[in-house]
Amino acid sequence: MTADIKVRPNGSLKLTGPATLVLTDGTEVEIAEGQSVALCRCGHSGNKPYCDATHRRIGFVDPEPGADAAPGEEIGRAHV
Repeated sequence: MTADIKVRPNGSLKLTGPATLVLTDGTEVEIAEGQSVALCRCGHSGNKPYCDATHRRIGFVDPEPGADAAPGEEIGRAHV
């Protein structure tokens, strides 16, 4: 089985293992098969990289699909 990442509407990224999450300090966090963690997508969590639901308080809204893509850039795919 492979990791699964789901974008929650106007919210976090849900990562379901098995996966290894590597933090900015190099610490590796193992996400077991079937275990899920919510990762911050709004950039305002006080517990990054994890979601603390701040997106609800600040009114985070999903950007328009492709809004940040450069011309000709493929978006919407991730390989894990």
